[in-house]
Amino acid sequence: MGRFSDEELDAAVERLSDPARFTEAEQIVTRAAPRLQKVLAEALVEGGWFGESHDAEALKAATAPDPDERITAVRTLLAEEARMGMMVGVAVGWALHRELSAGGAAGRGDEEASNQGES
Repeated sequence: MGRFSDEELDAAVERLSDPARFTEAEQIVTRAAPRLQKVLAEALVEGGWFGESHDAEALKAATAPDPDERITAVRTLLAEEARMGMMVGVAVGWALHRELSAGGAAGRGDEEASNQGES
């Protein structure tokens, strides 16, 4: 898989706005969800996102003395967690696609080679 230009990336993101494009991806993710969740959790831990600093930020948000400040801090922490989870999830999805593409290509190549040997 090569590098993509900004224009190619923008066009691909635009195509993703069609909900029908997600049907197959949703089916694949649903089948693989438990295993993907483990990979995502490990990636977040390895990236340092759920270490001591995260625990400290969660405690700070939950114990802010002012109720309005506490709500804002918790919402901010949740939004940051969602963004980080999404970004790492996209990276995991991208890597999964590469693995499937590489494995699928290798598998098809082996099959094609064996079929050619039969002719």
